Amino acid sequence: MLITQTQLQRLARVALLGCAMALVACGAPRVSERDMAIPFDEALDQSVDDLFAQTQKLPTFMATVESRLKAPRIIVVDPMLDGTSGQQTEVTRIAEQRVVERVRSRFKQFTVSAFDATGLAGAQFVLNGTLTQTSSTAGAAQYRLSLALTDIKTGLVLAQTASRVGDNNLNTSPTAVYRDSPVIAKDRVVEGYIRTSQTKAGMPADALYLERLPTSALLADANAAYNEKRYTEALARYEAASLRPDGQQMGIYSGLYLSQTQLGQTDAAEKTFGLMVRLGLATNNLSVKFLFKPGTTDFVVDTRVSGPYPMWLRQIARQSALIEQCVVVTGHTSRTGSEQINSRLSLQRATYVKRRLETETPELSRKLRDAGLGFRENIVGTGTDDLRDALDRRVEFKVIACNG
Repeated sequence: MLITQTQLQRLARVALLGCAMALVACGAPRVSERDMAIPFDEALDQSVDDLFAQTQKLPTFMATVESRLKAPRIIVVDPMLDGTSGQQTEVTRIAEQRVVERVRSRFKQFTVSAFDATGLAGAQFVLNGTLTQTSSTAGAAQYRLSLALTDIKTGLVLAQTASRVGDNNLNTSPTAVYRDSPVIAKDRVVEGYIRTSQTKAGMPADALYLERLPTSALLADANAAYNEKRYTEALARYEAASLRPDGQQMGIYSGLYLSQTQLGQTDAAEKTFGLMVRLGLATNNLSVKFLFKPGTTDFVVDTRVSGPYPMWLRQIARQSALIEQCVVVTGHTSRTGSEQINSRLSLQRATYVKRRLETETPELSRKLRDAGLGFRENIVGTGTDDLRDALDRRVEFKVIACNG
């Protein structure tokens, strides 16, 4: 049987990649996290250089074979995230832009394509990264910058690097689509993204994260449109993502809800919010950003913020009534004030929400529990009491078995 040139090239690439991965896993140099914190811009440049230097450390004969095959080296950059909250922030957006610029200017053997359906279809590699705050003590705030380069087909991390960043001037506010979201959209896919960014070279990337890259590309495109206030376009892209077999994701439903709200599609937005609640209860991962007046159990009076709260409560009550299990309503607070005061306040807020739900659907009185955790389970933990740590003031709904 004759083997075509294309088939021969494919076989050679597979053999090449197998050899490369064996060397990476069995002793290729790894870039460890630096001991000294350095400024943000410097850390980004060094991290990108280190990441791609690792791709250059394969034996010369492999580079020769790769050159002869003229294999394309196309990379897509999955939008970078905060490593704790799973949100895109203003600083991770800037970091992503700088990474792309650095790769294009310094590593011309690689082509960076847009992270969308077309770009992903032709890409061999995906680059992702996280910026995680590690401390906020006196002096410069400390962060860990993690970058990983993964081979999409094999699922193996080719290179990974981590650097410490010391900088007090980073804007960690969430971008519009995360700022406006009524829920925390950190799900299993986002957790896989974060885990992959921190996985050492030669090890497998998170399988679910890679499997859902095509849908993630649609979501990223929709998020970009929402952030730029192109709401009609964003809505179409969220709808396309939601129709995919793996499109039942909190981030997709959240974007769909936000776009419908911005376009005045009130009934559709309520239906979508109901889907979000149903998904959150089914996966036991539902945290809603109800905002209260400082130190009280009263919702904020700004109707731009609290206007939809009655609808949120109505849908949470309806969906909770449809499941057989019980639900614990848990209040959380940001890290401001004493632990005792915050524990009491968080419980009072949970009790208030619980009673509002029981008013909506009286039969829930035997299914709802309340709890307050104060700031013991902060996600951000900065205590800034603004948009940056809004997630720490969430109200969480956890499904539990009813005891009798």
